[in-house]
Amino acid sequence: MQAISLNHFPMLYDDPMQKGRPSKQPRTPFGERIYAARTTVGLSQAQVAEKLGITQTAYADWERYHVALRSDQVEKLTQILKVTVEQLYGNTQEKRQGGPVGKARRVFESVSRLPRRQQQKIVEVVEALVAQHAHTT
Repeated sequence: MQAISLNHFPMLYDDPMQKGRPSKQPRTPFGERIYAARTTVGLSQAQVAEKLGITQTAYADWERYHVALRSDQVEKLTQILKVTVEQLYGNTQEKRQGGPVGKARRVFESVSRLPRRQQQKIVEVVEALVAQHAHTT
């Protein structure tokens, strides 16, 4: 009697499976940001750790615990994860660029939700008013 091999079926869970056991420790806010950036660029903890010159376990601690990084580590991490220092530390507040404030801002945000053709008509009117005002001052 001949044995039948059951190993000819492809493994269904090869790539998407997480390796190792899940941590019981929730990520810190910093850890969440570097985890999100790492998965966005498609790198594993081991790959990031190798590029940083540290062990995978040490890098895993960065994602789970409060850590104090040296400035050279922060710089390398931003390069590897393709993020800015501000994004890494959660300082993503938009810098105001002298746009409309108050009521004008709310009106222009409402305009941006209108259909494109109506937006164009409003922009034409506003540009004409701005040009007219520029000529009078």
